[in-house]
Amino acid sequence: MAVRVTKQVETRDKVLELIERLTIGQAIPSERQLSVDFGVSRLTVRAALDELVREGHLIRRRGSGTFVSEPKIAQELTMTSFTEDMRRRGMRPTSRTVDLRIVPAGARLGRFLNVSPSEPTLVAKRLRLADGETMAIETLHVPSALVPGLTGKDLESQSFYELLRDRYAITIAGGVQQIEPTVTNEEESEALGVPLHSPAFLFERTSRASDGKTVEFVRSIYRGDRYVLVSELTPQTPRTGIPVLTVRDDGRVH
Repeated sequence: MAVRVTKQVETRDKVLELIERLTIGQAIPSERQLSVDFGVSRLTVRAALDELVREGHLIRRRGSGTFVSEPKIAQELTMTSFTEDMRRRGMRPTSRTVDLRIVPAGARLGRFLNVSPSEPTLVAKRLRLADGETMAIETLHVPSALVPGLTGKDLESQSFYELLRDRYAITIAGGVQQIEPTVTNEEESEALGVPLHSPAFLFERTSRASDGKTVEFVRSIYRGDRYVLVSELTPQTPRTGIPVLTVRDDGRVH
């Protein structure tokens, strides 16, 4: 049975084709003009544009129009630092420490770090930027005994994993990361420069050193309009013999 393609889907696809011919930051035609060009109602055009804005292909600027947005960054689900990841993409990573303090771990953080609730813990909040644009807000938690003398300036000038390796002889060997969709609260929206309740990804990661000791717990909010998650999956055949569907980087199912 043929699948009926709606006018909104057709319009969305046509706008995507238009976007491919434009440059980043260039304005697209007005809703009225697109309505005439595509032979559909303005409501259909608006619905298609709304969808493309939510997906991050377009950005609206009040009083100015609708523009082609920066392409999303593919965030691979691997054990790399933000700094390493951005450098690999040819972007200039920087960090801005907005708060750093030492506090008792408390019950919840103590469980994550496998330390006593009274253990002094360094808590550092950083903005992570690429080519000057804020991409994420990150809160790092690490037992302060592991990183004596660590300052906010240190975290701005070098990758935390590089600092661990070079200054404290600690090598990250693995960890567990949990990811879930969320929306930004007031503080996060202001820090990231996005509207309140914008789509975002919440990353929570616990990392361990080569000796098995827990080194860090990190909570990060990544902008949903600038990131897409990518995972390289290895096909496996269960004991039942039923084939497993895997999704490749190009999005096709195999």
